[in-house]
Amino acid sequence: MLHHLMIGTWTPPGAIFTVEFDDEKLTLKLVKRTAIPQDEPISWMTFDHSKKNIYGASMKKWSSYTVKSPTEIEHYASHEIGGHPSATSAESNTRAIFLLAAQKPPYNVYCNPFYKFAGYGNIFSVHKSGALKENIQDYEYCPESAIHGMVFDSSEKYLYSADMWANKIWTHKKDLETGTLTTVGSVDAPDPGDHPRWVELHPDGHYLYALMEGGNRLGVYLIDEKTHLPVFTQITYPLIPPGMGTSFPKMYRSDVVFLSHSKTYLFATARSNSPSLTGYISVFKIGPTGNIERQICMNPTPTSGGHSNAVSPCDWSDEWLALTDDEKGFVEIYRWRDEFLGRVAHLDIPEPGFGMNAIWYD
Repeated sequence: MLHHLMIGTWTPPGAIFTVEFDDEKLTLKLVKRTAIPQDEPISWMTFDHSKKNIYGASMKKWSSYTVKSPTEIEHYASHEIGGHPSATSAESNTRAIFLLAAQKPPYNVYCNPFYKFAGYGNIFSVHKSGALKENIQDYEYCPESAIHGMVFDSSEKYLYSADMWANKIWTHKKDLETGTLTTVGSVDAPDPGDHPRWVELHPDGHYLYALMEGGNRLGVYLIDEKTHLPVFTQITYPLIPPGMGTSFPKMYRSDVVFLSHSKTYLFATARSNSPSLTGYISVFKIGPTGNIERQICMNPTPTSGGHSNAVSPCDWSDEWLALTDDEKGFVEIYRWRDEFLGRVAHLDIPEPGFGMNAIWYD
């Protein structure tokens, strides 16, 4: 069967790349390079709930694209970063970095700026078609914040955010009618050098997994049923081999963490800052309630990973996952079978900044 994935770039010129994976022949090929506004490269993209729209974190903009087919993608609109008045300035390094599309009505899109002047998240409403419509709220974190990853609970009533620069994990409560947010609170990361970058939440709502970019470890949290704040369990798992952090200080930056389709496995990656050192991909076995039963493996990735080294499990099976790289510019497909991870396909795309996250269309 043929499957299509879309991938963006870290740097201009902006483009969306559609690649095709054949799960029988185990081949991977480029089928379309869609040109988009040159100064709006997409460093993180996601689909809406019906996969009819792509939303992009696009430098100083939040962008929206209509998807008619894997090779028919059209730019619909771009909106400026909201919140701090200096965020949109060409002189500031504030950048659109991450967005999360609601899977339940009213299908708003929740957006995070990064670097300086990033103390507010932006919420956008959508048209009936799913395209971005307008900014309906700039909700607060704190002046020191730089959020890089968010996740909703299964009811989409509570939103959890990983705050790298303020070294916190935030909880916000969503109004189920309007989709706007109010702050519940935040908790500090266990160590001052942890810098939470990504969060994933088990659908049962008990366990939250926080990936620490600076600490290069995965922290396990329980969600307090009354406050809905994460509570650190004192349990962590390494995302780089023992001793590597001390042998190569500040050389590693952990990246993303995602559950598999069945929610019985968890994939997490780490990057290095040097082409002479590889990144790593770890896999964890998840118990029925969301507890981590064991760390199965920690495999080297082909390169440092560059800005990305982002793992993207497919959304219909535990078998296939994509890995993107922007050090050399490629995408790979891995097969997860019998708790072994094997690379089955590789595709080089030597375009500027290629290799941000991959999203599975079909």
